[in-house]
Amino acid sequence: MGLFDRLKNGLSKTRQNFVGKLEDVFKGKAIDDSTIDEFEELLITSDIGMEATMEIIDGLRNEVRAGRVKDYKGVKEFLKKEMLKILGLPQPFVLYQERPFVVLTLGVNGVGKTTTIGKLASRLYSEGHSVIMAASDTFRAAAIEQLEIWAQRSGAQIVKHQSGSDPAAVAFDAVEAAKARDIDVVIVDTAGRLHTKMPLMEELKKIKRVINKAMPGAPHETLLVVDATTGQNALRQAKMFNDAVGVTGIALTKLDGTAKGGIVFAIKKELNLPVRLIGVGEGVDDLRDFIPDEFVNALLGEDEN
Repeated sequence: MGLFDRLKNGLSKTRQNFVGKLEDVFKGKAIDDSTIDEFEELLITSDIGMEATMEIIDGLRNEVRAGRVKDYKGVKEFLKKEMLKILGLPQPFVLYQERPFVVLTLGVNGVGKTTTIGKLASRLYSEGHSVIMAASDTFRAAAIEQLEIWAQRSGAQIVKHQSGSDPAAVAFDAVEAAKARDIDVVIVDTAGRLHTKMPLMEELKKIKRVINKAMPGAPHETLLVVDATTGQNALRQAKMFNDAVGVTGIALTKLDGTAKGGIVFAIKKELNLPVRLIGVGEGVDDLRDFIPDEFVNALLGEDEN
């Protein structure tokens, strides 16, 4: 199966939920206030978000009044254009800056953060880059063990301290080790829950400051991992982390497990944060760059451009 087909396959639940209902609303029916209201409800229940929904609905009413959209086919073409407009140009995960390139990864527990780090490390290693992982989620011994397994699997090195030690110190040591060993990329794992020593956001701010001390200008990417299956909750998490720490990109996991992949549009429209990476399956190759054209075509059940 090719990459686009895997994406299409991964988005099948969202597509069946969305396109199936879109057909029910418009196929063989007049486009009037009643069907447009139904369409609005469909957009909201697909987690596309209020701002993106209002933009699409207002635009559709104008197109219908002007006589440019007259049937289901016209609605689908209009929707595709609007979705692409909301998502904008691709802003995939890329390495820039001098080396080491430092990626700080954030996210609440259970979103697939460590798995995302492992898959990203595998991809970077396969592209010829050397990688160090920093086990800065020191509050869970299991998180350190899981990262070690991914390091072995992906060919990455790992910097870890004892369970319960200072997370910022691990991040600092990893950046220093990368500088000394001429490593290309540092990926820092972090805790994802409130714990007794220090509130989570304060802990993350400290890690960020310490990384910057080890290497001015770093972290170069602050990547928030969110779980697509949590819908609007993912949007709230993104807002919370962005307000506290300043997020530069989103990795959206578990798109293959949800019927609410519309959250991509809500994140972009309401927070103006680029979705850099998406997870559409269990395989190492199923973490991929987010390319709006591909995503919209796969979501609407169309062929690759």
